[in-house]
Amino acid sequence: MRSLPARRTAAVALAAAASVVALAGPAFAHVTVNPGSAEQGGYTAVDFRVPNENDAAGTVKLEVNLPLDHPLASVRTQPLPGWTSTVEKAKLDKPIKVHGNDVNEAVSKITWTADAGVKVAPGQFQEFRVSLGPLPTDTEALVFKALQTYDNGDVVRWIDEAKDGQPEPAKPAPVLKLTKATSADGHGVTASATPSAAADGHGTGHGDAAKNDAASDDKASDSTARVLGVVGIVVGVIGTAVGVLGLRRRNGGSAS
Repeated sequence: MRSLPARRTAAVALAAAASVVALAGPAFAHVTVNPGSAEQGGYTAVDFRVPNENDAAGTVKLEVNLPLDHPLASVRTQPLPGWTSTVEKAKLDKPIKVHGNDVNEAVSKITWTADAGVKVAPGQFQEFRVSLGPLPTDTEALVFKALQTYDNGDVVRWIDEAKDGQPEPAKPAPVLKLTKATSADGHGVTASATPSAAADGHGTGHGDAAKNDAASDDKASDSTARVLGVVGIVVGVIGTAVGVLGLRRRNGGSAS
């Protein structure tokens, strides 16, 4: 009977560990923009990273809506084997100036559709690369509402916007944060510009590309560290519970 408290302690510890794992898992499964920031006024290339969260279906379509309140005059998709991309444009209520010229329309939506037999399978992710610019100078973030479609007909709407002082929504929209331009030439070119953007005179050198790769590596390292931290907590909790249980049994055996 003396082992009953120890069993209860172990059960509570295991339940707490399971809760930690359950809460930590979803944080790494959102549709995101990578890298997550770029300079205002410049050109950049980003990846819309799409994880498959369904254990019984594959992702076959991604729709990304671009903000028209902060329109982007130049949008190009990078070819992705097995996927077909289509770009939709919309008329702007007010033209924007780009390099001294009036632009009356902008891309409002990009859709990637998987070819026959192609999908993002369970346990996998895919990145959809886009070149964007010039980035607006009158906002600190661009919100890209996205829809993820599975081959069983399910549609996940990544459209919720985070609000200051409130918990992150369950299905947050991908967000690209914009920072003040630091480029000496005043062009505000961001390090992750693609070769096609460079051909237009908006590209960057190898030094900037290396800097962007380092930033991506830092983000990946941070995610890995958080995962390992969670695992460490779980292992520590379980180890403590097992130790307490063993001690109680030893004391019980000595008393008898």
